[in-house]
Amino acid sequence: MEFVALDLETANPQMKSICQIGLARYRDGEVVDTWKSLVDPQDYFDPVNVSIHGIDEEDVTGSPTFEEIYPILCQWLSGGIAACHTSFDRIAITQASKASSLSLIDCSWLDSSKVTRRAWEEFAYKGYGLKNVCAKIGFEFQHHDALEDAIACGKVLLAAMDRLNTDIEGLLKRAKLPIDPENSLETWKGETGNPEGPLHGEVMVFTGALANSRIEAARLAAQIGCDVGKGVTKKTTMLVVGDQDLRALNGANLSSKHRKALTLIESGQQIKILNESDFYSLIEAYGEQ
Repeated sequence: MEFVALDLETANPQMKSICQIGLARYRDGEVVDTWKSLVDPQDYFDPVNVSIHGIDEEDVTGSPTFEEIYPILCQWLSGGIAACHTSFDRIAITQASKASSLSLIDCSWLDSSKVTRRAWEEFAYKGYGLKNVCAKIGFEFQHHDALEDAIACGKVLLAAMDRLNTDIEGLLKRAKLPIDPENSLETWKGETGNPEGPLHGEVMVFTGALANSRIEAARLAAQIGCDVGKGVTKKTTMLVVGDQDLRALNGANLSSKHRKALTLIESGQQIKILNESDFYSLIEAYGEQ
């Protein structure tokens, strides 16, 4: 039984701006190899992202670019099972590969958050973040260090295997089934986030000019589990910004929603900011699972 757990950090709201990657190879229930590297995203560092992981421009000076570490990722992931907690890391690698005109790595992706929601009843519809789940299984780690998070992701999968009495192949199959196969929620109408959606519990808000209609974007967000809010509040967990050059924005040009989100983030609220292109990549990735 073998799989590779991975995690990464990004420099700014664009998922392709990878600035650190960590990999942990698990074999027969043990970590047998690890790899970690800072990455030069060849892009700007947003203060919000820096406040989360502590990595800035100076730290990545002289570090390899994504294109330069791509062969290493292929060696680790090609033909195997790649695990990450939620699909954000998968999308980041996809977006970075596309930006460098590189082929997508051929591997089977496993979302440990989906596994978590099926293995523990208390995490079925809320609270399934990596930190919470690791507290449940008694594993301590340094959150937002890519290698530490990768190892933690693998530990969650091992605990889920024990709980569900299955192996990694069994988890791949289980993740594709409803949370409760015997009482699947087939009556969801779309008014709120789909309880079976992979991001159920998230509250998403859109801002800026979107390429597609706001109504369609909201429908897709609800389909993958998000409640969609009209404005940024203390309940907001994700803000999708219309595609634009985020580097050119400053405090005077940000939308009121964006400015409020930053204010809440500074006060300690966890809000993930991503652009519209990454949002649609997220929709696509979850549609394939």
